[in-house]
Amino acid sequence: MSSTTAEGAKKSGSGLAGLQRFGRSLMLPIAVLPAAGILLRFGQDDMLGKDGLGWNKVASVLGAAGGTLFNWLPLLFAVGIAVGFAKKGDGSTAVAAVVGFFVFSAVIQVFAPLSDLPGYKAGATELAPIKWPYSVLAGVVVGIVAALLWQKYHRIKLPAYLAFFGGRRFVPIITAGVMVLLGVIFGLVFHWVDQGIQAAGDAVTASPIVGGGIYGALNRLLIPVGLHQLLNVPVWFIFDGGDINNFVAGKMSAGAFTTGFFPIFMFALPAAALAIWQTARPAQKKVVGGVMIAGALTSFLTGVTEPIEFSFMFVAWPLYLFHAIMTGTSLAICNALGIHQSFNFSAGAIDYLLNFGAPAAQKPWLLIPIGLVYAVIYYVVFRFAITKWNLRTPGREDDSIEADLDRTAAA
Repeated sequence: MSSTTAEGAKKSGSGLAGLQRFGRSLMLPIAVLPAAGILLRFGQDDMLGKDGLGWNKVASVLGAAGGTLFNWLPLLFAVGIAVGFAKKGDGSTAVAAVVGFFVFSAVIQVFAPLSDLPGYKAGATELAPIKWPYSVLAGVVVGIVAALLWQKYHRIKLPAYLAFFGGRRFVPIITAGVMVLLGVIFGLVFHWVDQGIQAAGDAVTASPIVGGGIYGALNRLLIPVGLHQLLNVPVWFIFDGGDINNFVAGKMSAGAFTTGFFPIFMFALPAAALAIWQTARPAQKKVVGGVMIAGALTSFLTGVTEPIEFSFMFVAWPLYLFHAIMTGTSLAICNALGIHQSFNFSAGAIDYLLNFGAPAAQKPWLLIPIGLVYAVIYYVVFRFAITKWNLRTPGREDDSIEADLDRTAAA
């Protein structure tokens, strides 16, 4: 291999690693959503409010708490990405992100005043940050910049008379300065960028059946390289106001990019786990059964699917390709049937029950029969493919590999 080829491969690998690290950093702010969603859901009228238990004051408290977390998602993304993306970041990284976010937002608002934005009311004391210029995208930009500045300057040495401001203390200062410049640039182009984002959102949401189907398949296909969150964040939180944000706000068209995951996560993948367990070699069934049952319960209850998906993602990649395509069809079918449901964390039973009676939920009961149909399809296809082509799913590895594993366990 030539040196040029080697350098190109190295740059490509480092670029992919950076994208993967960025994707993982998005999980920190997203992890806040379950708490926000639960608080907001219990604070709605049909739960603890006037149409539910009648605990109006309690409902108001919980609703205010959950609503604030959703309103300040841009700041949560800024801090979460900064801390998660920076290598060995600490508290100064978070402080830099907070400083950067406020400076960045304030400068942009000089060019794009809040009074020009939809939802602004004359005399209002504030407009929720989720509706500020660039919304969550502002938090993403600030988080990345703060993380990069921290990595570059957190050990900087200044002259003796400025030594107090050296090291980590310098990071919020330089972040503020950089954000002034970026704020001017982003402010000047805001109206064009805003129109572009709206156009992209309109294109994505114009055909929920086709758009949802393509998104569902790509969502699963990007998991092996850890880039699926790069696809999720624009769809769930940016385009057309964000699918999850719109569902929380009670928009009746919301859920086009979340509903179809429920049949797959709650029913189809547990059925695939059952097929993997039942096709394991007799000597391995007990061990594989324990792993697959735990994975199936996790997927069904919480919507965390990686324990099952990684069990066949690489050793039986045709089945994973089938899984990605079927996920796309599930989103397309649910959208075609006018089903609307969403989640705060993932498409598991907990979120399904929590949002079953939400104002924006429509025909969520149909997800159960659809899920059962998908479960049958997954079980039949997985069992047939594994046995027909002797795929090396858990419990079907070569005897030599199993022997090595046994010796390793005994050592």
